[in-house]
Amino acid sequence: MPEEYSNERVVIAHMAENATEALVIRGLLESAGIQSPGSVSTDPFPIPENPEGPHNVEIFVLESQVDEARKIIAEYQSANNVSLEESDDPAESNN
Repeated sequence: MPEEYSNERVVIAHMAENATEALVIRGLLESAGIQSPGSVSTDPFPIPENPEGPHNVEIFVLESQVDEARKIIAEYQSANNVSLEESDDPAESNN
């Protein structure tokens, strides 16, 4: 992290449903210039994630960037919902 942010608070911008969603969102944020550190576990024996169940993974960003991060996440979620609906409609009309 740049030195100018060294004393800035890190806050939760979003709760992802699972680790895969968290990775995608962190990638989107980083491509927009917003650093989002991954979760750091101090547990030496972490329990493996069950891929079928939600686990609510926290997405952290600097406090000064939380509004922009939430905007990017909302746009991603909105676009993701639209693209899923659009991809379902043509399949139904072809049957």
